[in-house]
Amino acid sequence: MRSMTVAERRARLGVRHRLAAEARTDDVLDIARSMVVLHATDPATVFLSVAVRSVAAVPEALERALYDDRTLLRMLAMRRTMFVAPVELVPVLQASTANALAAKQRAAYSRIIERGSDIQDVPTWFAEVEKAAHEALLARGEATGAQLSADEPRLRTQVDPAPGKPYSRPTNVTTWILVTLGCEGLVVRGRPNGSWASSQYRWSPVEAWLPGGIEEIPAGTARAELVRRWLRAFGPAPVSDLKWWTGWNAGDVKKALALLDVTEVDLGGATGLALSDDLEPEPAPAEPWAALLPALDPTPMGWQERGWFLGGHGPRLFDRNGNIGPSIWWDGRIVGGWAQRKDGEIAVRVLEDVGADAAAAIEREAARMAAWYGDVRATPRFRTPLERELTS
Repeated sequence: MRSMTVAERRARLGVRHRLAAEARTDDVLDIARSMVVLHATDPATVFLSVAVRSVAAVPEALERALYDDRTLLRMLAMRRTMFVAPVELVPVLQASTANALAAKQRAAYSRIIERGSDIQDVPTWFAEVEKAAHEALLARGEATGAQLSADEPRLRTQVDPAPGKPYSRPTNVTTWILVTLGCEGLVVRGRPNGSWASSQYRWSPVEAWLPGGIEEIPAGTARAELVRRWLRAFGPAPVSDLKWWTGWNAGDVKKALALLDVTEVDLGGATGLALSDDLEPEPAPAEPWAALLPALDPTPMGWQERGWFLGGHGPRLFDRNGNIGPSIWWDGRIVGGWAQRKDGEIAVRVLEDVGADAAAAIEREAARMAAWYGDVRATPRFRTPLERELTS
């Protein structure tokens, strides 16, 4: 069995994830493709993930790719997580994951409506409101949820999400309907109302990005293609990491792998999988590299087992739900954390002795990140112990 050391895996990470200096690029689309998809649960993460992997790109470059050139698209996919994906990958994500997610979302929202309203035939009502909201959006071309609610009053229907509970507060169904339409591949979150760190989006028909709509492909074929891309970016890795990242059941993962030519790799106490044509060692980066990755960056969120790059720093850098905060990397491993303070300062804290050269490189990266933020202030959606400490 081919063996791959931790050092080899870290070299792959540095080069393939475009974190090593020589692997960085200002091509925003190439950055997204390198990571398969970019995490977008926290709107700022997408921009900061591009910043750390670029040389001189600015926020406007990503905005142009998202909203003008429309080579990237924002959608819910694996583990009901928001991602920014290259448009050519959207049919794969839709067939492999989003279609099933749409059914789950519709069922979950319908149960809440049945419990918290007097609507009798919820499935029929839900479908009718979806159709009306979609038609209203097609007529407008682009709209906020409030504008669509004015066109379709049923979007303002109030539901009690937890009847009888003191914490429950009536909420309208606008977001539920639009999220479900998004999962179905009919609508897309467009330009935000505010800065690039804002989470208040306008909605557009998917045809604004894909004129013919999303191409339909078989789910099995789509899953195999997504696994192939993940293995190229994150492999070799245990099957458990793949199952966690996709959020699929074991059967679907096994079927997808059966369609690919993969080889088992010894990871030093664990067995991983790699594409059979991708077993050669990755040349190590020419120089050690430093990087300040944002909260929920796709690199640390690409694996479930992170010991080979995280060490013992998990309790300081992760919240209780497994969300990572801003992290400092040195040559393929996490060595600390960072945060943006209210005055814009990038505060860093190294959690182990990394030497003077590493400390200087980390400070240079902090200055680079501060310049990217400019006047924008963004607090991570999921606060972690070290990030709180640095901003207190």
